[in-house]
Amino acid sequence: MDPVRKIAVVTGAGSGIGRSVAVALAQAGWTPVLAGRRAEPLAGTAELTGRDDTLCVPTDVTSPDAVGALFAAARDRYGRVDLLFNNAGSFAGGGTPVEDLDHDTWRAVVDVNLTGAFLCAREAFRLMKEQTPGGGRIINNGSISAHSPRPHSIAYTATKHAVTGLTKSLSLDGRPYRIACGQIDIGNAATEMTRRMRDGILQANGELAPEPVMDAADVARTVAHMASLPLEANIQFATVMATTMPYIGRG
Repeated sequence: MDPVRKIAVVTGAGSGIGRSVAVALAQAGWTPVLAGRRAEPLAGTAELTGRDDTLCVPTDVTSPDAVGALFAAARDRYGRVDLLFNNAGSFAGGGTPVEDLDHDTWRAVVDVNLTGAFLCAREAFRLMKEQTPGGGRIINNGSISAHSPRPHSIAYTATKHAVTGLTKSLSLDGRPYRIACGQIDIGNAATEMTRRMRDGILQANGELAPEPVMDAADVARTVAHMASLPLEANIQFATVMATTMPYIGRG
């Protein structure tokens, strides 16, 4: 393996923030390993990276076996993993009042947003401990909702609060092994998930109002900067948001 090559696993890489981050990392010299449920969108992202060494691994992050296979593929191809961007997420059930949210939807959101993040972090942690030279970085995709919820978003909000706990525990447990862990909390990046915000979304006062969004490339540049730091430095938490979105003063 080329000792200069830096390997980055990006989950949810087939679209949105994951796609933007994969492209930004590739432009910064990283070799991306792209994970997502469907092969075709991953291939589209791989083409956008402009690199011929990008690896695509269709992966269900809720499956321990699939996540294990993802990191095994990265190890077998490149010998190591230097970065995990834990990005795969679901907003299923968003807009549903708590009394109407069914158990299956709750479980589906928890499985992707929390259990999936844990499974990927666990495999990254195992590999980063064993590889030579040891260490690496994990960046978890949190959310503005890790600080302030939207109406009718209990599953998403609860999991994003839990991701913050995951980040803190990984940071502590990674110290002996040169494994740094940080979190980026994002507000209103322009993706398919936020399309409805431009048309009007429920506010805390009960009104519907459109909200500003920002380019996902601005998020990607921030992740690339976090990833560029030496392992002796860590951005523990970063918040990147559309400047005038209702967050400070929300409610």
